[in-house]
Amino acid sequence: MTAGARGPAVSGRRLTTARRRGVATLTLAGVALVVALVALGIGDYPLSPLEVVRALTGTDGFASTIVLEWRLPRVLAALVFGAALGASGAIFQSLTRNPLGSPDVIGFSTGAYTGAIIVIVSGASSSLGTAGGALAGGLATALAVYLLAYRGGVPGLRLIIVGIGVTALLHSVNSWLLLRAQSEVALTASFWGAGSLALVGWSQLVPALVLLAVLTPLVVALSRPLRQLELGDDAARSHGLRAEGSRLAVVVVGVALTAVVTASTGPIAFVALAAPQLARRLVRSAGVPLVAGAVTGAVLLLVADLVAQHIASSPVPVGLVTLVIGGVYLITLLVGESRRSA
Repeated sequence: MTAGARGPAVSGRRLTTARRRGVATLTLAGVALVVALVALGIGDYPLSPLEVVRALTGTDGFASTIVLEWRLPRVLAALVFGAALGASGAIFQSLTRNPLGSPDVIGFSTGAYTGAIIVIVSGASSSLGTAGGALAGGLATALAVYLLAYRGGVPGLRLIIVGIGVTALLHSVNSWLLLRAQSEVALTASFWGAGSLALVGWSQLVPALVLLAVLTPLVVALSRPLRQLELGDDAARSHGLRAEGSRLAVVVVGVALTAVVTASTGPIAFVALAAPQLARRLVRSAGVPLVAGAVTGAVLLLVADLVAQHIASSPVPVGLVTLVIGGVYLITLLVGESRRSA
C-alpha cells in the first residue's frame, strides 16, 4: 500500500475510533440521566418519572419540595463528584501509565482525611473548617509524594510506589489521632471518613460546584499535554513541552479534583480507580479516556449511592459500597493480569 493510500486508511480508523468513543460517552450520559430520574423518584414518598419531571419544574407543590430540596442535592452531588473522581483517576492513570495510578491508591485521599481529622480533633469541626483541612491535607500529601518521588523526574511507577508508602504512613497517623481523641470526636471523624452523601445539601454543594467549575477549564487545557506525557518525556520534549512543569500542573489539578470531593463527602474509595478502566473497555480505547472516565465515574457513584440508601433497612455510607465495588474490581484486575502473564 502506498503512503497516499495509507493516509486515508489511518484517517478513517481515527474517525471510527472518535465516533465510537463519542457514541459510548453519549450512551453513558444517557444512562446517568435515567438513573438520576430513578433516584429522584425513589424514597418514602415514591414518584413516577413524569411526576419527577413535573416536580423539577416547580409546579407540583409538595413533590417539588421533596425533589428540589431533599433529593436533588444528593443526586447532583453523586453525579458531579463521581465525574470529578473519574476524571482525576483518568488523569493519574494516564500520567503513570498504570491502572493502579489512582488518587486513593497513591495516598491523596488518605492525606485529605488526615487534614480533616486534624481539624476535627482540634475542635474546629465546622463544615468549612473540615473542608479546608481536607483540601490542605490532600495538597500537602501530593507535594510530599511528588518531592519524595522526584529524581530528576517522576516516573509513573515510582510515583505509585512512593504513594503507597505514604498512604500506609498516613493510615498509621490517622489511627493514632483517632485513638488519642475523645470518643465522640473520634466517632465523628470515623463517620466522616466512611464517605457519605447523606449530609450534602445545597449549602455544601454550591461551593464545591463553584470550585469544580473553576477546575474544569484547567482539566480541558491540560488534556493535550497529558496525552503527550503518555508518550514519554522524550517524545513530549520533542514537541516542545516542558515535561516536568506540565506533569506538576497535571498532578495539582488531579489532586484538587479529589480534594474538593473529599472535603465535601469524606474519602470515597475506588471510584477514581475503577471508572477510567471501565470507560476504557467500554469505548475500546488504547489510552485512558478522560471524558468517558468522568461520565463513568458519575454513573458509578450514583448507582453506589442508590445501593447505599436502599440495600439495608437503614442507609449505609456510600464509601462502604464503593469499597466492595473496588474489591471486586481489584480481584478481577489481578486475575486478568495473572492470566496474561501465564
